[in-house]
Amino acid sequence: MRPIILSLLLCCSSLVHAAPAELDWLELMPAEDRKALEEMPEIEHNSPEADGFSDQGGLKQGSGLPEVMYSAKTVPSLDGREIRLGGYPVPLETDSEGRSTEFFLVPYPGACIHVPPPPPNQIVMVHYSDGIALDDIYAPLWVDGTLRIEPVSNELADAAYVISAAEVTLVDESDL
Repeated sequence: MRPIILSLLLCCSSLVHAAPAELDWLELMPAEDRKALEEMPEIEHNSPEADGFSDQGGLKQGSGLPEVMYSAKTVPSLDGREIRLGGYPVPLETDSEGRSTEFFLVPYPGACIHVPPPPPNQIVMVHYSDGIALDDIYAPLWVDGTLRIEPVSNELADAAYVISAAEVTLVDESDL
């Protein structure tokens, strides 16, 4: 009888420490936005001025893009869910030791440099009180935590979601 109880306890404890459900970036968009993306023409990346972008970079949208590229529409069923989301950091705030405690998470590297940025529903503000050393903004991260629908706007970007991160880790290159 004891071995069975011990096995059950070990099994249950491993479930408690399991990573949250992994979320795909497209799941942050409502169905009508995903459909609009399928019908969207190719965006030219080599002429930022032609699309209304500043040559100084940044995540704020320029003018002249398809409407879905400005969308802040969210998926209500995701509010309050424990999730894991992989992406790339855009550092905003650091602690006294130089660790990033607040950053935007975006779906592709270089989203803040001379390319059309993602729409607000594809930019997530991350609050991580423990902080993480971000030596390379092109290195992907996993962010585990509680996702909230909460519009954020600052001079750099507009985001439709916020994650209060329980854990932020660099993606192990062997997992790719």
